[in-house]
Amino acid sequence: MKKGDFVELEYTGKIKDMDIVFDTTSEKEAKENNIHDAKASYGPIIICIGQGHVIKGLDEELEGKEPGKKYHIELSPEQGFGKKNAKLIQLVATSKFIKQKINPMPGLQVNIDGMIGMIRTVSGGRTLVDFNHPLAGKELVYDFKINKIIKDDEEKLMALLKLQLNLKDIKADIKEGNATVSLNIKQELPKPIEEKLTKNIKELIPLIKKIKFK
Repeated sequence: MKKGDFVELEYTGKIKDMDIVFDTTSEKEAKENNIHDAKASYGPIIICIGQGHVIKGLDEELEGKEPGKKYHIELSPEQGFGKKNAKLIQLVATSKFIKQKINPMPGLQVNIDGMIGMIRTVSGGRTLVDFNHPLAGKELVYDFKINKIIKDDEEKLMALLKLQLNLKDIKADIKEGNATVSLNIKQELPKPIEEKLTKNIKELIPLIKKIKFK
């Protein structure tokens, strides 16, 4: 496997020292570990290696692996969600929450000026909020298997569209280097997003020369 290869992947990620599953492509694993989301889609996913479609450390470990084999890897915080950054743990005036009609309490996830954080403590007029990723500073383990390499360009295109637009009802067709994509959405894609997506698709699927969204 190398960067730029499209593969069908299944995996389960755990917090190493707690043996707690935090992410998985398996619906069975999700249910058994009480992280099942009824709105989520489960099953193997198609990604492009080296494009950041999965966590950094896992993405890097996919290179050189063989289809059909099961692998177990351990990732440092730097390979996962990063180290804890003390600057992202901040004291916020409790009155700021009261004005927004929020009752601050430990464990509550909040949005402060566009930043998502977790309340750690509430003491008098001050609330301690941690804006680090919940898994920052944690060592992780992943069990994964690459089921197969994806060769079909339409399948690659569909995978990229689903990953980057987070849409389910997508149809795509490629004829003589021209791709037609039906997104089934009420409004057109914003031009900057369409241009960025088009550039990315052309780079990863060289056969495609032109893309039409409708």
